[in-house]
Amino acid sequence: MSDYVAPITEMRFVMDELAGFPELSATVPDFAESTPDMADAILEEAAKFASGVLAPLNLLGDQQGCQLTADGVTTPAGWKEAYKAFCEAGWNGITGPVDYSGHGQPATLGLAVKEMVCSANLSFSLGPLLTGGAVDALVTCASDELKAVFLEKMVTGEWTGTMNLTEPQAGSDLALLRSRAEPQADGTYRIFGQKIFITYGDHDMTDNIVHLVLARLPDAPAGVRGISLFLVPKFLVNADGSLGARNDAHCVSIEHKLGIHASPTCVLAFGDNGGAVGYLLGEANRGLEYMFIMMNEARMGVGLQGIALGERAYQHALAYARERKQGRDAVTGEALVTIDQHPDIRRMLMLMKCRVEASRAIAYVAAGMMDRAHAHPDADERKRNLMMAEFLIPIVKGGGTEMGTEVTSLGIQIHGGMGFIEETGAAQYWRDSRITTIYEGTTGIQANDLIFRKLMRDGGATARLLFGEVTDTFKTLATIERPELQAIAQWLKAGLDTWVTSTEWLAANAKSNPAGVLAAAVSYLNLSVTVCGGWQMGRAALVAADKLAAGEGDERFYKAKIASARFYADQVLPLALAYGESVRAGNAALALVTDDMF
Repeated sequence: MSDYVAPITEMRFVMDELAGFPELSATVPDFAESTPDMADAILEEAAKFASGVLAPLNLLGDQQGCQLTADGVTTPAGWKEAYKAFCEAGWNGITGPVDYSGHGQPATLGLAVKEMVCSANLSFSLGPLLTGGAVDALVTCASDELKAVFLEKMVTGEWTGTMNLTEPQAGSDLALLRSRAEPQADGTYRIFGQKIFITYGDHDMTDNIVHLVLARLPDAPAGVRGISLFLVPKFLVNADGSLGARNDAHCVSIEHKLGIHASPTCVLAFGDNGGAVGYLLGEANRGLEYMFIMMNEARMGVGLQGIALGERAYQHALAYARERKQGRDAVTGEALVTIDQHPDIRRMLMLMKCRVEASRAIAYVAAGMMDRAHAHPDADERKRNLMMAEFLIPIVKGGGTEMGTEVTSLGIQIHGGMGFIEETGAAQYWRDSRITTIYEGTTGIQANDLIFRKLMRDGGATARLLFGEVTDTFKTLATIERPELQAIAQWLKAGLDTWVTSTEWLAANAKSNPAGVLAAAVSYLNLSVTVCGGWQMGRAALVAADKLAAGEGDERFYKAKIASARFYADQVLPLALAYGESVRAGNAALALVTDDMF
């Protein structure tokens, strides 16, 4: 398998030029010490850790997987040692709150570090990902007493966290949850029920695991309005902070999966022996609201996983294509050239490259917006950035993961028959990526979230803000006397026009034709992803053109940025028009389909 090399130059370009990282230390007091020099040092060390410690364990973890024993779940060889080193180096708490021993770095920087971890070893990365989401939920809704007991240990990684939503009869429809919580005289609750698909629900890397569990109180209203959130530790914690008795929360099985073999996916049973002790988080019956705090963090992280695997698959395919000799050069006729010289292979490599770059840019820009939403001194700026970041989250998650499965599949294709052989390593990236379009909300759920929770909630005001940003970009591109930039402008404008008209169609049909809107949702998500990617690639091309005109920086890098943006414009942006046609078709074709036709 090829070695992983973190694309630090690309990451810094996106952070600085597109996500506005240098402005954070200058304008946001909370990030005054997060200077570009500090970012350089952090990224260099993270790259060393990812490539030197985590990447070598990736194949081994895939082959060994996890095992359920009488004492609980065991992780592959080297996992515990790597996790200990990860936490001791401070990577688990890089964006965590300073008051609880976190480093308080911006999400923009933390995202780049997380991308490296995911690229190097996706299965490993899932534990810290869920812990980070649990930390966010506790910061928001836990009592001071619970924060004092649990938060610091979770921020540092001494304890991990999980998210417990799904049950055997309730997949994405959380209204069907049956897990129950019975109040006790001492203010605690007894939790009963079974949860499935719990990532890192049990493992041997830490001595405690903090489960966040959705359950119903006895007097709870029906449906999602009657769900509360509880903290249920694997081991109870004594008054002095030491671990006490084993709680009544146990892993009863682990799933045998297509990919991410080294990430234990558990079935957890709560209350088989009298009830698991739990603590109410926040107010009763607001659990789903609180869990969505964790969910948003997780959805950003899962979108990043698709990007990270796309990057790893691209590096792997490029290395193979540069070594594998086969066929004749299409122009010179030279025999036995490396396959990267064949036009179709070059097309696939560039498709992998530009789609990863576009998705990365959307994710980092969204992270920069979240940084400003949480910490900018101006209230209007906080509100504006929060609305735009939340609008982009389903685009990051849905777009990043769908891109990841397609790009990792292209990596297999470039390898030819050897890609279907496990020994080359190309197949693992696709196998690992396939779950990302499903967990933390399927692509269809992301599409519905984009339309009904993000687009419609403010009558399209946030969408119009984004449309204005895209308009500014293509107009600026069109003014520069470079044919490649004007070509990007042409396709970006065409994509935006389609996005606008499709959005208007959805708004006009939301009440009168809800089935048509639902049928169009994924196409609308794909349209939004495609145009947002073109927007960011266009912005990147503008920066690169300015740098080249001024004679600044790495000429080869900036020429490559323009070439990648042009390729995206020619080969990806035209798909926006097709997605637009599909959106505006609504459910006309589905309306003709009866049950007996399946």
